[in-house]
Amino acid sequence: MKQWFVAVTAFFSSLSLLAQQPQQSPEPEHFTRQDSLRGSLRPERTCYNVGFYELNLTIDPANKSIAGSNTIHYRVREPFKRMQIDLFENLTIESITQGGEPLRYVREGNAVFVTMKERQEQGNVEAIKVSYHGKPREAVNPPWDGGFSWKKDSTGKDWVGVSCQGLGASSWWPCKDHLSDEPDSMRMTFRVPRGLKAISNGRFLRQQEVGNNQTEFTWEVSYRINTYNVTVNLGDFVMIRDQYRSREYQYLTLNYYVLRYNGEKAVKHFEQVIGMLDCYEWYFGHFPFWRDGFNVVETPYLGMEHQSAIGYGNNYKNNSFGFDPILIHESAHEYFGNSLTCTDPAEMWIHEAFATYMESIYVENTDGYPSMIRYLMSQKPLIKNQYPMIGPRGVNYQHKDTDIYYKGAWLLHTLRCVVDDDNIWFMALRKVALERRHSSVTTKQIIDILCRETNVDLRLIFNQFLNHAAPPVLEYRVTEKGDYIELQHRWIAETYGFNMPLKYRFAYGPWHTLYPTREWQTTLIRRSNGWLNFAYELQYFGTKHMDLSNLKQQE
Repeated sequence: MKQWFVAVTAFFSSLSLLAQQPQQSPEPEHFTRQDSLRGSLRPERTCYNVGFYELNLTIDPANKSIAGSNTIHYRVREPFKRMQIDLFENLTIESITQGGEPLRYVREGNAVFVTMKERQEQGNVEAIKVSYHGKPREAVNPPWDGGFSWKKDSTGKDWVGVSCQGLGASSWWPCKDHLSDEPDSMRMTFRVPRGLKAISNGRFLRQQEVGNNQTEFTWEVSYRINTYNVTVNLGDFVMIRDQYRSREYQYLTLNYYVLRYNGEKAVKHFEQVIGMLDCYEWYFGHFPFWRDGFNVVETPYLGMEHQSAIGYGNNYKNNSFGFDPILIHESAHEYFGNSLTCTDPAEMWIHEAFATYMESIYVENTDGYPSMIRYLMSQKPLIKNQYPMIGPRGVNYQHKDTDIYYKGAWLLHTLRCVVDDDNIWFMALRKVALERRHSSVTTKQIIDILCRETNVDLRLIFNQFLNHAAPPVLEYRVTEKGDYIELQHRWIAETYGFNMPLKYRFAYGPWHTLYPTREWQTTLIRRSNGWLNFAYELQYFGTKHMDLSNLKQQE
């Protein structure tokens, strides 16, 4: 009688098991009062909801400085006389006024507490104007370590961009800098040196020459927008215009703002946008910012998902799969991240996991399922398993690695396999995108929709992968008993009651479903020729399935 004992990490191959195991537990994190002031919803913030921002700014590349104002229009939720707004302390506040009257304020780091002259009554729509100036933070490693990028193009002309995800919009303009409160719309006016164009979010309204050898550009966003998505780009841009026809024969304006000398190559490179938009429309519905159009602007950093002004800086390069991953990924954020926005940075997996998973959907849509599997496999070695994908809430948490991208995408593919019905799975994803369109969303709301639409309880699987660093491990023993084998199996997982189903087969025979739990179970299986293989890669277990694992039992 022979007996084998093997442990397999779910959705990771045995060849990379050791590399993928969590390393030494990281030190516990410590958060400061500034983290809480920025990340928490204190009464000074929950007392009002922003309705409209009116940003008016002069940008001086020569001095790397900005000056202007932002008028914050808000609706009072609870009566108050003291409110919090946010602006980095290196920027000087000239005044804060309401109805032309100055208001008192105190600054605590990057938080600004404003005292009103009159009590703000519930239901009223009010406004304050913040005038300020200074030199905003210069980006260190954009877009990851963001701020302003003050660059020159190859002809020596100014080329400026700003990226502030994580860092915060309050690094360059005063606002309520919390993901849970998005304005319903926004208008941005920028004055820049004559000869440069200022490209921002939404629809271009007007351009006019003003004093001091400047040109003024005004843009307007007609949808909700999260604060880190607001951007401005300066450069010697030319506009390339195209058009996308939807499946219902509606026409979406496409505008590409690129450096003048890159116009010709941009025309060719951005041809892939049409197929991408068609793919995303098929799976997730109409482009969510239709009135504002689909816009891409060339940036001096790699890229960013700025709403209706996608930042692109990948030098017009495609990957080995034949597409530009920056263009495809950042555009996917228009659905997940921009239209549908998490309420706390701790749940940023919602933005990055879905956008990364949409890359693989695009690959499958254009080149078939086997290519999609190869694409996912190319990302698997990047998974670290050192931190949970959901972090602490209320402290403006910044994720320490890229697991919210790649592990998150593998989680969604795993769930596709658990549901085991593509029509149901993709209709459920579409329901998430449409039901939560143009709104803030929590992890629980996402999970509830997927469970409801698939009629499968996915909560325990989500809990394990989102709230624990280590992936579940399948432990099993195989004992030969004549024409049968006795398979003992269990999941090793922190989540109580974890019971994710798993497929197995002999060699290339038919797949069968196993239902392991955290308790040892025994299954008697009639032996077939070949090795016992587990589909622990958790790919699709239907006729399209490819067995990439080739697990062999070890004596």
